[in-house]
Amino acid sequence: MEPASSLVSAADPEEAAADHAAAARNFVEARRLLERIVERQPENIEAWLKLAAMRRASGDAEAALVAVAGALRVDPLHFTALISRARLLEAKGDRQEADRAYIRALAQGPQGDDTVPPELQALLDHARARSDQYRSRIAATWQHAIDEDPALDDAERASLARFKTNGLRQTRVFHSEPSHYHYPGLVEREFHRTASFPWVAQLEAATDDILAECEALIALSTSAAVPYIQYGDDAPVRQWKALNHSMDWTAFHLLRGGQRIVENARHCPATMAVLQAIPQPRIAGRSPNAMFSLLRPHTRIPPHTGVANTRLVCHLPLVVPPNCWFRVGAERREWRVGEAMIFDDTIEHEAANDSDLPRVVLIIDVWHPELSATERAAVARIMEAEQVEHGAPI
Repeated sequence: MEPASSLVSAADPEEAAADHAAAARNFVEARRLLERIVERQPENIEAWLKLAAMRRASGDAEAALVAVAGALRVDPLHFTALISRARLLEAKGDRQEADRAYIRALAQGPQGDDTVPPELQALLDHARARSDQYRSRIAATWQHAIDEDPALDDAERASLARFKTNGLRQTRVFHSEPSHYHYPGLVEREFHRTASFPWVAQLEAATDDILAECEALIALSTSAAVPYIQYGDDAPVRQWKALNHSMDWTAFHLLRGGQRIVENARHCPATMAVLQAIPQPRIAGRSPNAMFSLLRPHTRIPPHTGVANTRLVCHLPLVVPPNCWFRVGAERREWRVGEAMIFDDTIEHEAANDSDLPRVVLIIDVWHPELSATERAAVARIMEAEQVEHGAPI
C-alpha cells in the first residue's frame, strides 16, 4: 500500500495555491494555506515539509521544527524530514543535537554517491563532516570512560570498544542467521572467549605436532584434498559461484559428517588424539567435522552464514602468511599461529588470503556451550531424524 502522503499531490487546489504563494515569496500566505492542509491531512508528509520550509523562511525556526516533527510522526525514518531537522537544529546553534540528528539522517540516506543528485551531494558532504566531528569528540570522551577503570580485563575492554563503535554507528549489530536451524535463546556472539573453553589450552599446546602432521599429510600424493565448496549446479548458492568445486579453497578432511576419513586421519594420530577431548556434536550423517583448510594465495571467501546456531566453529591457525584476515560480523581479526578462534558461523563472516602463499587452519565444530546435555541429545535426534527421512537439510 502506498504511503498516505503519496496520495496527495499539488493538484489539490489549496496545495497548488500554497506552492504558487511560495514561488512568489509570499511565505505568510503559503504558511497559512499549508497549516490548513496539514490540519485536514495530517499524514501528508510533503505538506508538513513544505510548511517547515515556509516557517523557516519566515524566521520561525521553532515552529519549523514542530512541522518537521509532524512529518516524522508519519514516517520516523523519512530521510528528508530527518535531514531538515538536523539543519534546523544547526541553524539554532544546538551543535550537539544537530550532529546527532545528522548521524540519524545519514543512516537513512543514499549509501552510494553515484546515485545522489548533484544538488544533494553538498548537503550530504556537510552532514558527513558534522557527523565525523561529533564522533571524534564523543569517541574520546567514551574512551576515557573505559580507560579510567584499571579493573577491566582485555576481553571486557574489547566488548566496551564494540559498545562504543556501535553507539557511534561506526559498526552495526549483526545477528545469528543460520541457513537452516535456529535454536532460540542462545547467546549471539561473533567471537567467543576461548578462556571459557577448557579444552582450548590442550589444543593450542599441540600446535607444533598438529602442524607437522598437516604438512606431512599435504605432501603425501595419497592424501585426499577436495574442494571445500561442493554444490550441485542447480543449488541456489550464487555467492559460491567463484569457489564452487574450486581447488583454490580445499579441505583435507579428518572427520566428515561423523565419519573418520581414514586415508587422511591415519597420518595424523596426534591431531586425532586431541580431537577426542573436544566436545564435538555427534550427529549421524552430520558431525563431528574436522579438517585442514587450505586457502590459496589471492583467494577470498565471500560473506556467508552457516547452517545451525547449535554449534560453533573453532579455527586453529597453522600457516598464516601476512595479509590474511578473517571477519565475523563487524569484527575483523588476523589469524595468529597457535591461537585458537571460536566463532558463531551463523553470523555473517568472510575471509581473505591476499598474500602470495597458502594459508592453512585446522577447522573443527563444537557444541554451543549454552546447550545442556539433554538439549544436545534432542537436537541430535531431530537432525538425525531429518537425515533419515529426507536427506539434506530443507
